[in-house]
Amino acid sequence: MNKRLKIGLIILIGIGLAGWGIYSQMPKPNEELAEADQIMTRQSPSKKVLNVNATIVRPQVLVDEIPIIGSLLPDEEVDLSFETSGKITDINFEEGTHVVKGQLLAKVNDRPLQAQLQRLVAQLKLAEDRVFRQDALLKRDAVSKEAYEQVKTELATLNADIELVRAQIEQTELRAPFDGIIGLRQVSVGTYASPSTIVAKLTKVAPLKLEFSVPESYAKDVRVGTSLNFNLTGSLNKYEAQVYARESSLDPETRSLTIRALYPNPSGIMPGRYASITLRKQEFENALAIPSEAIVPEMGKDKVFLYKGGKAEPVDIVTGIRTEALVQAVAGLNEGDTVIVSGTQQLRTGMAVTIDNLH
Repeated sequence: MNKRLKIGLIILIGIGLAGWGIYSQMPKPNEELAEADQIMTRQSPSKKVLNVNATIVRPQVLVDEIPIIGSLLPDEEVDLSFETSGKITDINFEEGTHVVKGQLLAKVNDRPLQAQLQRLVAQLKLAEDRVFRQDALLKRDAVSKEAYEQVKTELATLNADIELVRAQIEQTELRAPFDGIIGLRQVSVGTYASPSTIVAKLTKVAPLKLEFSVPESYAKDVRVGTSLNFNLTGSLNKYEAQVYARESSLDPETRSLTIRALYPNPSGIMPGRYASITLRKQEFENALAIPSEAIVPEMGKDKVFLYKGGKAEPVDIVTGIRTEALVQAVAGLNEGDTVIVSGTQQLRTGMAVTIDNLH
């Protein structure tokens, strides 16, 4: 009897466990989903009224422009060095000051060259007298023409040697090649300088060159003589420059064209700074433009919703140029249309809407 009772209990427990497993796998009602369904049922599209903002399409001036980052470069800049080697004997400039073209900045030892020049100049008078005497004798047929040509050649050679030494002396002098600001000197008196020794940097800061690159699509619109405005970081002022040169070809890697403009620099801006340039390509006088947030991309097309009789009606448009906030509508809109600019992702054809703000 006890054995049968045990078997019965085991069977009963097994049946209970199997039933519980089947029950646990059965789908149960989701209260949150049921509540959401009730809300959606109460707010069906046919009854829901959406509060929106809208704008009236009116003709306006629209400018096709792009922001570009450029660099301010000096008009001229050079690392100053001597053309010959020698020990520096004089430095005649103060660091960070303005110098003028031709000003003597530094000099290396030229005493051996000066002595050589004096020796050659001393021989010059004797050589000239010799040519004069030979010329007089030649006129009386007292000397041959060959003898006369010989002394004449010696005089010409002597003059050439004098000019050579003077040129070598000039190479011991370091002069400013143009007006500008001279930077910090890198040598001292007594330094042995060679042509590779940099004495200082000379920079011409007026005018400044504004260098920037434009995309291929804008290259043909920026011509020599084009005026443009730029700003500098930390300054509210606007500066105007004028294009004076373009690169001969596009950069094969970036497909952009490098352009340079000139800025007179009356305010003394230092070269090397970044410049924010606003480049205008084209200006449209009577463009129909709408806020970019009003456009709904759909299957490769752009559409907007118009407010008509209290309802939202979609219309396909063709867009043109874009600015930071506006998009040109080339086709699809007419002057006076009321375009919905908010809640566009919730709008459906024929949905009832109420305008809160109309611009």
